[in-house]
Amino acid sequence: MEEQGKVKRATIFCASSPKAPQIYFDEAAQLTELLIEQGYGIVYGGGSQGLMGIVADTALQHGAPITGIIPRFMVDVEWQHKGVSDMRLVDTMAERKKTLIDMADAIIILPGSTGTMDELFDAMADKKLGLLHKPIAILNTNKFYSHLAQQLKLMVTEHFMTEKHLKTVFIADTPEELVEYLLQDSDSDNLTLEDGAVK
Repeated sequence: MEEQGKVKRATIFCASSPKAPQIYFDEAAQLTELLIEQGYGIVYGGGSQGLMGIVADTALQHGAPITGIIPRFMVDVEWQHKGVSDMRLVDTMAERKKTLIDMADAIIILPGSTGTMDELFDAMADKKLGLLHKPIAILNTNKFYSHLAQQLKLMVTEHFMTEKHLKTVFIADTPEELVEYLLQDSDSDNLTLEDGAVK
């Protein structure tokens, strides 16, 4: 998995809420462990709570490289994970999102709220336009994203996008399935700007 000494980095977008059911925490930890086993370093939103916290805790427990990207206002209210030594501060949420995407070799979406949805659709829109050439994989824990999968298919049925666009994101039902996807050649799901238009 490592190439010329370079550790591949998986950016994980996910929730900061500590109140989600335990299954979401369990699969977030399992996925993080599987990524580390395959030589990935972790990049995430820098928080200490919720799925963000469990991703960070798991990486730290395994001695894996982990980088947090967090806006300064979140540090001011002490939302950052104090065990992550490589914590990079930015000024805005938009800068945070751009940095997280730019640093990634792979983009992973775990369950979350509006912030996670914003991050997902921003990455998907850029990939649809041929501006992003990195795998995007969603972990469908507890069928959390099943309705979203139906909505995306409806977009194709109603000709707002094409089947080719739909294939730019992979929805996995298990952590094992998601990591297996990342280990495959994903060049086929990359588009060019010309592919961005519905024809």
